[in-house]
Amino acid sequence: MRSIDEINDKISQGKATVWTIEELKNRVQETSITQAAKEVDVITTGTFEPMESSGAIINLGHTDPPIKIRQCWLDGVLAYSGFGAVDLYLGA
Repeated sequence: MRSIDEINDKISQGKATVWTIEELKNRVQETSITQAAKEVDVITTGTFEPMESSGAIINLGHTDPPIKIRQCWLDGVLAYSGFGAVDLYLGA
């Protein structure tokens, strides 16, 4: 297994193998998870693919007079509103 320092060195030298999550999935199907892990240095997960625990935090901004959102629905879906006065969390 490579260390973080080794991977960072490869990144600095422009020699790191970087795959998207889709490329990783394809390589695992072609070979195996063990082989794919030996070949890749960095996996980017910033793809538009719903994943477990995906969600969105929405800040509505403060109002005058100030408000505290206790319940909120977005297009019929209940959003969690308990962690900030004007923040909402819409989770998967």
